[in-house]
Amino acid sequence: MLLTMDVGNTNITAGIFVEKDLVELFRITTKLPRTSDEFGILIRDMIAAKGLDTKQISAAIIGSVVPNIMYSLTNGIIKYFDVTPVIVGPGIKTGINLGRLNPREVGADRIVDLVAAYEIYGGPTLVIDYGTATTYDVVTEDGVFLAGVTAPGIRTSANALWKGAARLPEIEIKTPESILATNTITSMQAGLMYGVIGETKYIIEQMKKETGFKDMKVVATGGLGKMISREVPEINCFDDTLTLKGLRIIYEKQQ
Repeated sequence: MLLTMDVGNTNITAGIFVEKDLVELFRITTKLPRTSDEFGILIRDMIAAKGLDTKQISAAIIGSVVPNIMYSLTNGIIKYFDVTPVIVGPGIKTGINLGRLNPREVGADRIVDLVAAYEIYGGPTLVIDYGTATTYDVVTEDGVFLAGVTAPGIRTSANALWKGAARLPEIEIKTPESILATNTITSMQAGLMYGVIGETKYIIEQMKKETGFKDMKVVATGGLGKMISREVPEINCFDDTLTLKGLRIIYEKQQ
């Protein structure tokens, strides 16, 4: 079994693959400080709680945008699974050409998403990942990472709104029935959700226009991406496990 871990700024999303099948999925909060023992025991116990034999974990791969937890996380896996994980970073085989972009400046999550989208859906493809930041990345028909846009994530914008304005409450993030809001909560929900919907539509339109890829596929992933995908017909599909699939594909390319 292969342990895949996508380390984001908010959560660590972990998946267990048996060959090409994702058989289990779980999440761990990223921001809590943990020792290698805490990581190892937590991951081992969560896998066991899913009814899987932890001794069957024979390999691991990690894609991370949070460098300061990597020492503890990596050593926890080594100590409790007797496996040295592959780390997605400069020099690793991905099958994606970063073109003029500096590999050290491109987040591992973005590379992994592009690998998955290109291998599964082909190119040209626009990948939208709704995480702590919302990213829009284009991979060409030839597997070249052409360009990317980074915008504030939905929860990041929401947190800034209610933490920065004393009289605005913390709200549930969802799409209200109408943009014609009649109270504070629905007005905030409308601003957040319809703002992102409008942003998504505009960026897709401009990227298709400026690249000339009029028939470019659009694939969305990440936390709140499913809600946005329902409201944006320009998004061709929503794949909530795209990043984990990309990690599996990258691991296989190293063999």
